[in-house]
Amino acid sequence: MRNPFRWFNSSPEVIRLTVMLYVRYPLSLRQVEDLLFERGIDICHETVRLWWNRFGPMFAAEIRRRRVGNLRAVPQWRWHLDEVFVKINGAMHYLWRAVDHEGEVLEVFATKRRDRKAALAFLRRAMKRYGSPQAMVTDRLRSYGAAMKEIGVERRRVCGRWLNNRAENSHQPFRRREGAMARFRDIKTLQKFTSAHASIHNHFNHDRHLNRRARFRDNRSAALAEWRQLVA
Repeated sequence: MRNPFRWFNSSPEVIRLTVMLYVRYPLSLRQVEDLLFERGIDICHETVRLWWNRFGPMFAAEIRRRRVGNLRAVPQWRWHLDEVFVKINGAMHYLWRAVDHEGEVLEVFATKRRDRKAALAFLRRAMKRYGSPQAMVTDRLRSYGAAMKEIGVERRRVCGRWLNNRAENSHQPFRRREGAMARFRDIKTLQKFTSAHASIHNHFNHDRHLNRRARFRDNRSAALAEWRQLVA
């Protein structure tokens, strides 16, 4: 693999730190610029934009590639599927999200419509990458039923009150990030950023509330060490 940092004067460590700060936390471009300046790194906010556009999807793809193999090696028990409304230039768009039973985001998919065709494309995209789960928890949107019927998995659909809290809660980090970015300009940017955000959020999400402090500290250190080796 050719070195992706070869045309940049800054070190890979600085680029990785910048991308992590911007994508992982609900910070604006200028806030990341200020935080880096306090660490003695003087860059423009437009450089932050350039780096996340160039390297964010690359880092996320490498994280996703490592996780897909592990997830496909074991049977998928249950997925939680949901969609959230996203307004772009005054027009309503929809961000579909698939989450596993542990709350890890598997797939995000942005569309202009919330119909059978969009639900079918979303399901096929997720199942092609991760395989087929034993059960799929959804809301009562009819598009899910029509799409599942077409691919022959309608019997695996589960609907019920409060059963889909996993997917509902997974929208919260994205909503906080959307507010910091003052929304999105087009659907391509929405798809690009949410895909990178989901993978990086998964990488650093260690269930702090479920693990003891020592275990959480070890997991966090391992995640940081792995992050620093991305595209090495």
